[in-house]
Amino acid sequence: MNPTSIFDSLPRDLNLEVFEELVHASTVRIERIVSKGQTTPEVGWYDHEENEWVMVVKGKACLEFEDGSICDLSAGDYINISAHVKHKVLWTDPNHMTIWLAVFYS
Repeated sequence: MNPTSIFDSLPRDLNLEVFEELVHASTVRIERIVSKGQTTPEVGWYDHEENEWVMVVKGKACLEFEDGSICDLSAGDYINISAHVKHKVLWTDPNHMTIWLAVFYS
C-alpha cells in the first residue's frame, strides 16, 4: 500500500472553498478542506450532528462560536467541537492557502 499526502492534488481554483472526503465509515468521516479567504456565509452557522475535531495543517484561520468566543488557529493548532455547538469560519488567510483536516465522529 502506498501512502498519500494531505498536500497531494491540491485544487488550483480556490474561488470557492473545497471540501474533499478522505475517509468515510459508520462512525467517522475525515475531510480535507482547502480555503483561501473564504468565510461562512452570514446567513448561517455550522451545526453538525457529529462531534468535529479540526486542525489547521497549513495556513491561518479564525472560528467564531455562537456564544461570541473566538478561536484563532495557525498551522498545527486543533480544536474539538462538540456536536450541535454552533460555529462559523470568521476568517481564512486571503493571500495563502489554508488546509484543514476535519474529523467528524459520533
